[in-house]
Amino acid sequence: MTRPLRLAVLALASALVLAACGSSGSSSTSSSYTPPAGSTAGSTAGSTAGSSPRPASVVGTKTSSLGTFLVDAKGRALYLWDADHGSMSTCSGACAQAWPPLTATGTPKASGQVKSSLLGTTMRSDGSHEVTYAGHPLYYFAGDSAPKQTNGQGSDSFGSPWWVVSPAGQAIQKG
Repeated sequence: MTRPLRLAVLALASALVLAACGSSGSSSTSSSYTPPAGSTAGSTAGSTAGSSPRPASVVGTKTSSLGTFLVDAKGRALYLWDADHGSMSTCSGACAQAWPPLTATGTPKASGQVKSSLLGTTMRSDGSHEVTYAGHPLYYFAGDSAPKQTNGQGSDSFGSPWWVVSPAGQAIQKG
């Protein structure tokens, strides 16, 4: 995808988030993001006691012009946010709609070049458990509609940059 097209997609996603934030009324908000089948992205404490357990999240790797970066079991890019300090997520509300967290109910599993010793979870303010890698909470970007897309790379939405994550647990700051 060309850089101008990525920027256009990012601008559109940002406009949708801003429009959602500016709406008034008592209707509930919903994200247009649909987590990949088999993942636990975007699950929240809204699950009911009778719901079936979800499988543990699998974190693997893919390689592109950015280098090798973390992805979920379906190949969707995973990001870290510079505004998060430590393993506690500070992305909620409209931020979590544009950048859904990768959540898990069990112990996350490593695949590819991912080191299982760097995988963990942190509790979010809604009670769900977000997957972390090297202490960084992991997120999807709602503007990525297919595996290996990295449309959120370098985005400065919500006040700090978003980056795909290397297998060493570092932000890949290029693209």
